Amino acid sequence: MKEINKYIDSVFYNQDPILEEVLRSIKENGMRSISVSPSTGKLLSMLVSISGAKHVLEIGALGGYSGICLARGLGRDGKLTSLELVERYADLAHNNLAKAGFGDQVSYMVGPALESLEQLVGEEKQFDFFFIDADKENYESYLNYCVKLAQNGALIVCDNVLARGTVADDSAEPTKHTEFMKRFNQTVANHPQLESVLMPIGDGLTISRVRK
Repeated sequence: MKEINKYIDSVFYNQDPILEEVLRSIKENGMRSISVSPSTGKLLSMLVSISGAKHVLEIGALGGYSGICLARGLGRDGKLTSLELVERYADLAHNNLAKAGFGDQVSYMVGPALESLEQLVGEEKQFDFFFIDADKENYESYLNYCVKLAQNGALIVCDNVLARGTVADDSAEPTKHTEFMKRFNQTVANHPQLESVLMPIGDGLTISRVRK
């Protein structure tokens, strides 16, 4: 997986000073370097654009790398709502999106994502695109909330579903997320309201279309 993704990034990724500055800011602020891969980010932009999404919900902001990629696909009339547990992460993400020209299109909800999701359900909000990249233990709960918040035909994209390839290789040393991701992938594949596929790019993405 690592070598394949190195090849993909080397061929399809062009130098991007804005995103590279985001990565530097994450490192300078002592945050973990766990942003999506360059090709994953490019795919997110394409999926948002191709789907025509105008109301995107992101679960897990970190330093704003994926947020910029999502916003790039929105167009000037689209809006991004981002959920982030840690306030200083949300502040850094917002600053980075503002530098990229999207400051007026993004809003942040700080605190446990499940609480923010419950609030959004209570407010009867709806979204047409979702990106989940947060604590893996709660992925299934996040998915269920996204289905509740989804317009018919909305896309739900989830990152890290291959757990460094360990979900498919029983001989590999499992990560702490391997079993969570195995169960989650089965849930996504068999969900009655989702039409889904898993793409082996980055650390794996499931892409699901909501059917209501």
